[in-house]
Amino acid sequence: MLVSDNLKPYIPVSYHISELKSLTRHRFRLAKENSKFKTSLVRLVDIVFPELPKIVSSVAQKSCLALLYELPSAKDIAECNLTHLTHLLSDNSNKKFDREKALQIRDLARKSIGLNSNSVSFELKQTISIIQFIQEQLDDVEKRIKEILKEINSPILTIPGISFKTAGSILAEIGDISRFDSPAKLLAFAGLDPSMYQSGKFFSTHSVMVKRGSKYLRFALMTAARMVCLNDATFCAFKDRKMAEGKHYMVTMGHVTKKLVRVIYYLLKTNNVYQASKVA
Repeated sequence: MLVSDNLKPYIPVSYHISELKSLTRHRFRLAKENSKFKTSLVRLVDIVFPELPKIVSSVAQKSCLALLYELPSAKDIAECNLTHLTHLLSDNSNKKFDREKALQIRDLARKSIGLNSNSVSFELKQTISIIQFIQEQLDDVEKRIKEILKEINSPILTIPGISFKTAGSILAEIGDISRFDSPAKLLAFAGLDPSMYQSGKFFSTHSVMVKRGSKYLRFALMTAARMVCLNDATFCAFKDRKMAEGKHYMVTMGHVTKKLVRVIYYLLKTNNVYQASKVA
């Protein structure tokens, strides 16, 4: 093996990276579990108060969770005192929901075709409790991730749109950047390089991502690419140019993600801060 293989020296993982990897993957699993319960929440609301999602941005927002936990059916909301309902919504929405909104919800509840079922209402309350509990756990995990990242002070945090959560996942999965000789190898590690298909003299011109490697890194990079496009003019212009060429949105975001990988690779290698004017 020593003679035949092109072996690389073992590089021990730093304490911060090891901690980040554990925390970010734990957060990923918690968020995935929370999404399942939020799907159940939507299903239950469609049973007890199907009209509610039409007048709120999300039934999983804090104000709706507080409302449905205390009043878990359209009948309960319809019979609630307007003043109490107004305070309940206002206190849990940073004063965004006022008396007019409370009146709108109560009037809609009085006309609702929702099912008044004790068992469904009980399930709804328990589902809300689980969502709130998991959210508290997520907040604690994200706080610890942020503390570690402040100690690391990585240059990728200077890229507009990359949050502490996303940066933590990227750094945790990459580990030591010296393991990668080029951005292409980092791209392949994330499973974002295009697949190759050949049969005889035929080469496919419509290849897809191989999706091998770290799914955590791939998800973090693709999430970061969307947010960077919203916050950085250089990346936004690059995305618009690719869209103008007639490329599908997902193909375009694939190009944006590859560009972001090159930028991240350069910043980690040189320990320089991000400068939009120098992005190729």
